[in-house]
Amino acid sequence: MPVERVSASAATRRATLTVVCVTTAMLMLDIAVVNTALPSIASDLDTGVSGLQWVVDAYTLALATAVLSAGSWADRRGRRHVFGIGIVLFTAASLGCTLAPNIWILDLARAAQGFGAAVLFACSLALLADVFEKGPARARALAVYGATIGGAFAIGPLVGGVLTEFAHWRAIFLVNVPIGLLTLAVTVRWVPESRDPHPRRTDVVGQFLVCIGLGALVFGLLRGNETEWSAPVPVTALAVGVIALLGFVGYELRTPEPMLPPQLLKNRAFAGAQIAAFAISASLFAVFVYTTIYLQSVLHLSPVEAGLVYLPATIAMFVVAGATAKLDGRVPASVTLTCSLMLVAAGLAMMTVVDASSSRYAILPGFVVALVGAGVFNPVMSGLVLGESTADRVGLAAGINDAFRQTGIAVGVAGLGVFLPAQSMLAGGSPEEFVTGLHQALMVAALIAALGALVCAAMLPARRGRRADAVGRDAGVPALS
Repeated sequence: MPVERVSASAATRRATLTVVCVTTAMLMLDIAVVNTALPSIASDLDTGVSGLQWVVDAYTLALATAVLSAGSWADRRGRRHVFGIGIVLFTAASLGCTLAPNIWILDLARAAQGFGAAVLFACSLALLADVFEKGPARARALAVYGATIGGAFAIGPLVGGVLTEFAHWRAIFLVNVPIGLLTLAVTVRWVPESRDPHPRRTDVVGQFLVCIGLGALVFGLLRGNETEWSAPVPVTALAVGVIALLGFVGYELRTPEPMLPPQLLKNRAFAGAQIAAFAISASLFAVFVYTTIYLQSVLHLSPVEAGLVYLPATIAMFVVAGATAKLDGRVPASVTLTCSLMLVAAGLAMMTVVDASSSRYAILPGFVVALVGAGVFNPVMSGLVLGESTADRVGLAAGINDAFRQTGIAVGVAGLGVFLPAQSMLAGGSPEEFVTGLHQALMVAALIAALGALVCAAMLPARRGRRADAVGRDAGVPALS
């Protein structure tokens, strides 16, 4: 039976908040820490470029495609019950990553991790909303949750570097196992159960189509860069991806209970926010994979040294995000999001000053500018997305935003990889060819961010309305990145 929020004890509230924050930090770290471990993974498992890219994309694609269905499943079966299943799946998949004997097993385990992460993300806010009543208590809990997201992302590259250099790249996954077991025990003991009395049905057909569509699209992009673009495999994969995604759109417009409700996307501000979320992920966060390869394979930095290069910029993002959240909607969302994406575009363009013999700090000014833009973007985006949704669809709106973000990372990693010759990313490849390709990828990423800024200027409201302000303040957690 659902547990009334008013009956939740202080110990229950603290335990629930702790479990949600610890698991969220674990999920965010598994997005960020893997970047600094990629060269070591490539060397140890003797993998090609596409196998290495799938280490990132398998996780983000699985998360993006499953998060909405996972939410409806949790509403029906019970959020604590499904959250526990998510912990078990994520922990078991982490152990699978640790023990992976080759790149294919690692990629499959990363996909399983992504599905576990989708379940955990889908339940997190609902668990907090169940034990914290609306008002100051819930606002404080969501602030802690948001700080956890920002902090985990900020320290992720350095944590990955430290574990990779002083232990092994497998340690970045092994550390999840004891944490997962501990959070599972606390969940079973302290977290109350809750359900939606009127849950949405699972959109099985839509789920199948979006998985096939995004998976085939990313596979086609990665395969085409590794072989010939005119070869049958990439051409067929890209065609299947486009057809499946068009079929997904058509089906969602007709089915009575879609996983991606079209009426939400009819709201210009909400739809524009999703395009902006996709843009920042497909540009800034996707290019992290290739800048990490540059720092370690071209400049020959150790994993720890690469993580330290990122640290000032990620700290700047965290500080700016906190300061931006305090603006409380006093600056129009169209202004802040447009300016933030223009900062991202400018920072990415600034990174093109690097060459094969640059100082390790030559890339840092561009990173700082870009991540300051991201720091402005995240809390404003969250308030806009939640504010433009109705009260009974806040969880769904947050899930849609996260799906667009993770899809942006997956498609961005595959798409930007087109500009980097496959052999230049492997041991013994040409540093000059890699740098040339990196320059092109950075400029395309800057263009994507700039186009996202234009979308914000055209589609977002010139001022925030009362409802957006109220909901944004109540549920003002930084958006996932």
